[in-house]
Amino acid sequence: MTNQTVTLDDLKGRPLEEVLQTVADQEAPLVVRLRDGKEVVIEPKRHLQPLPELEGRVPGNWKDAVYARG
Repeated sequence: MTNQTVTLDDLKGRPLEEVLQTVADQEAPLVVRLRDGKEVVIEPKRHLQPLPELEGRVPGNWKDAVYARG
């Protein structure tokens, strides 16, 4: 993913909803450079895939093996 950098003046007149929808649709961060040189990053939230359910079992004494001193 590449960051798109724009200035605050580039966003003037555009509705906030449109800017946010564009960021969400492109699934890429938007870097807004302010007049004083500072930058603000608007980034879509990443949705993680659910973990797979694996077959098998965990032995009842698994903690004994992990915490055993020896």
